[in-house]
Amino acid sequence: MGTVLNGDVEQKGDLSLTSPDFEDGGRLPDSAGYANENRSPRLEVDGVPDDAETLVLVCDDPDAQPVAGHTWVHWAVWDIDASVDAFPEGWDGSGATVGYNDFLEQGYGGPSPPEGTGTHGYRFKLLALDSSLGVPEYTRIERLGSAIAMNAQVLASTQIVGEYDPDQGTAF
Repeated sequence: MGTVLNGDVEQKGDLSLTSPDFEDGGRLPDSAGYANENRSPRLEVDGVPDDAETLVLVCDDPDAQPVAGHTWVHWAVWDIDASVDAFPEGWDGSGATVGYNDFLEQGYGGPSPPEGTGTHGYRFKLLALDSSLGVPEYTRIERLGSAIAMNAQVLASTQIVGEYDPDQGTAF
C-alpha cells in the first residue's frame, strides 16, 4: 500500500526546501556521507502554511532498490514545530520525534551507495501537516505514512534531490 511518503513528493502549496550546501539535483557535500562525517546538510524552509502545526522531514534513496530490495530510508523526523525555518548541518532533531533509518540507527544516516552502483539521488521530502502525529520513534516509514493519512491533512509538500557518488566516501 502506498502512502504520501512513497515515491516522489509532489509540490503542493508554496512550501520550499533549499540548501546552501547543494542545489536541487546537485552533488551533496562529502560530509553528508555515512562513511565520512555523517552530518546532515543544512536545509532551509520557506512557505509553511499559517495553519500548519507540524512538519515531517524524510530523506530516502530510491536508487538503492536493486541492491536493498526497497527504497532505503536515511532519515525520518516528524512532529517538527511548524515555525522552524532551517535545519542546521548535523541537526539532531531536537524538539521533534526522530525515527530510525534503515541502518537501524535513530537519526540521520548519510549516503553510502555501494561501489559499482553509480550515483544515487537522495530525496529530501518535507510535508506541512495540520496536526501532530504523536507516533513513537520506532515507527517505520510505511506506518508513518499511514499515520499521516489517518490523522492529519497534508497542507503543503515539497522535495529536493541531492546526488552522492560511491567515490565520495568509503561505501560498505
